[in-house]
Amino acid sequence: MLGCVRIATVRQMAEVITAEEADGRSYVRRAMNRLAELGLAETNGKAGKHPIWNLTSAGQKALADGNELPPRPRASTGAKAVKAGFGPHGVAVTDMILAYGGRKHLTGWQVEVNHAIKETGLSFNTDAVFALPTKTSEVRLFELDNGTMSQARLAREVWDYERYAGHRVWEGARGTIGNTFPFWQRHRYTRSQTFPRLHVVLGGKEEHLLDNRLLALADDVKGIAVAVWVNTLPRLQRGEPWHEIGVDDPDRRRERYPEPVGR
Repeated sequence: MLGCVRIATVRQMAEVITAEEADGRSYVRRAMNRLAELGLAETNGKAGKHPIWNLTSAGQKALADGNELPPRPRASTGAKAVKAGFGPHGVAVTDMILAYGGRKHLTGWQVEVNHAIKETGLSFNTDAVFALPTKTSEVRLFELDNGTMSQARLAREVWDYERYAGHRVWEGARGTIGNTFPFWQRHRYTRSQTFPRLHVVLGGKEEHLLDNRLLALADDVKGIAVAVWVNTLPRLQRGEPWHEIGVDDPDRRRERYPEPVGR
C-alpha cells in the first residue's frame, strides 16, 4: 500500500488489509514497528495524534525487487513531504483513494504525478492518478483540496487541466503539410480516446462550508472544456453521487488554443 499512496496511518492501512468491520490496527502497528526495525519503513510526522508512515528508500527498493508493483523509478518515499508539513494533505489524499474504492485496485494508483509541457512552461502535480484495469487503460485524475487554498487558486488549478488538454503538437516530415494532435494523446495518455476525467474532492472543513465551496467552484469553472466532477470527501465516503461541473469538448478546446506552427 505504501508503495502506491506513499504515506498512510495505521488506521488507513488496517482498512485495506483487514476484513470489513474488523479492527486490525494493533496488528498493523506491530507489523510497521517490525518494518521500522528492519529499516524498511519510518515515521516523520503526525496527522493529529496519529503517526504517518512511509517506506524508506530501502523499503522501496525491496518492493521493487519483489516485482509487486509496476516500475516507478521517480517515485519518492513521501518523507520530505511529511517533514515539510504536507502530511495531513497526503493522509487526506489516501482517504480519498480509499473512499473511491482504492482497496480493490490499489496498484492502479499513483500519487503526485507531474503534468508538464516544456514549450508553454505549464507544469503542475496531480494529487492522484488512477489507471483502471481495462483493455483501454482508462485513466482518472484526482485533485484533493484539504481546505488550505483560496477559492481562486483552486479554480486556477482546475483550469490548468484545460490548458494542458488544449495544447497541440505538429507532426510531419519536413516540407510536408503534416497535422496537429493533442499533446496529451501523443505523449502521455496514448491509449485513451478522450482526455481523462478530472475528479475534484473537497475536504478539510465543516460539511456546509464544503457545499458552499462546491457551488463556488462550479461557478468559477463554468464553460470549461474538460470533464470535471466534484464531490466532498464526507459525501464520497458515504457513497453519495458526484456533481458534473465540466464537460469534455475537444472542438471547443481547439478553438481556444492556437495551433502550433509547422516546420
